[in-house]
Order: sequence, then C-alpha cells, then structure tokens
Amino acid sequence: MDQLIDGYRRFRVGHWPDRRERYESLSAGQDPRVCVISCCDSRVDPVSIFDARPGDLFVIRNVANIVPPFHAGNMMQGTSTAIEFAVRALKVNLILVLGHAQCGGIRAAIDVESVADTVFLKQWVDLLDVAKARVAAGDPDALEHEAIRVSLERLAAFPFVGAAMEAGTLKLAGARFSIFDGQLEILDQSTGKFAYADHA
Repeated sequence: MDQLIDGYRRFRVGHWPDRRERYESLSAGQDPRVCVISCCDSRVDPVSIFDARPGDLFVIRNVANIVPPFHAGNMMQGTSTAIEFAVRALKVNLILVLGHAQCGGIRAAIDVESVADTVFLKQWVDLLDVAKARVAAGDPDALEHEAIRVSLERLAAFPFVGAAMEAGTLKLAGARFSIFDGQLEILDQSTGKFAYADHA
C-alpha cells in the first residue's frame, strides 16, 4: 500500500494538474471509441502502449487476452459482459484484440501439466485448444498469433458484435506487442498475416 499511496501522491502533484480539465469532462460520463481486449500481464499496459489519454480506451483484461465463445446462460462471464457493454452501451467503433510476446497464459496452454491442479486457470486456457490445433505443437510464438485470430473469429460470432459490424459501426482488429523491443505487429485480416506497425 505504501508504494500505491506514493504513486497516488505523485499523480496528484504531477499528472492530475496537467489533465484536470480532461478528468473534469470525464466526470460527466465516458465515451471511448476504442475497446482493447488485452492480457492482464503487468508488463502490457494498453494505455501506455498507445499513449492514450484517460477515457480514450475501454480496456478489458484477462489471462492471454482470450475472447471466449459466445454463450448466453447463467454463468458469470466477465469478458463477455464487458464486450457487450462496450458494444451496446458505449457503442465503440473499434475492438482491438491485443496479444503479446512471452505470454504466460499461452505457455500455460502449451504446458498443461503446469496448470493441472488450478481451480480456474486450466479451464480458461483450454479455450485456446482451437488455436493450438492450428499451429505446430509447442510453438508459443505461433500460438500467440493464432490466439488473436481465434479471438477475433469468436468476437464476430457474438450476435450484437456481428450486427454492429453489418451496420458499419464497428470494426475488429488484432495486434501483438513485443515486450522485449517495444514493437507492435498488426494483423492484416485480408491475408491473415502480421506486419510491424513501424513498417506499414
């Protein structure tokens, strides 16, 4: 807590005065145009990566930036609920699935024995079985890319997402961030290949 309080105090004397008007305007409500579904890895912060202002991004974070299959039912579904809120309430124009290199969730999906005794984690990374079936066994780099493609496919299958795409009010995109060198790869959905944003 001491570390958090120290950070808050730096925020109040540095960040807050510089963006006070922005925060005051946001107190009336949020209106982000972009939703980012990213990994909850502490090294991958979408707001920092995209140099965004407060209120610019609606961020949904989970292990391995997974979009689960659409399933309307009684289960508690945090990621799906947040996606619905982004699309139906906030009416975002873009959903970006942001994966990253050296993803622990991806490695857990490959090394299933490492999560065999977990309560929730194994069931969650088992959602990557579809992606695993499409790539060479044990290749984390390939699986990180394929997991993004699978999440985009699942997103498009959400009825309200599909309807917004059909209406032309919503687009989907995929990207992968490299922690080591700070590079961002963007998915070209027409070719299915990733290319570095710096080279686009």
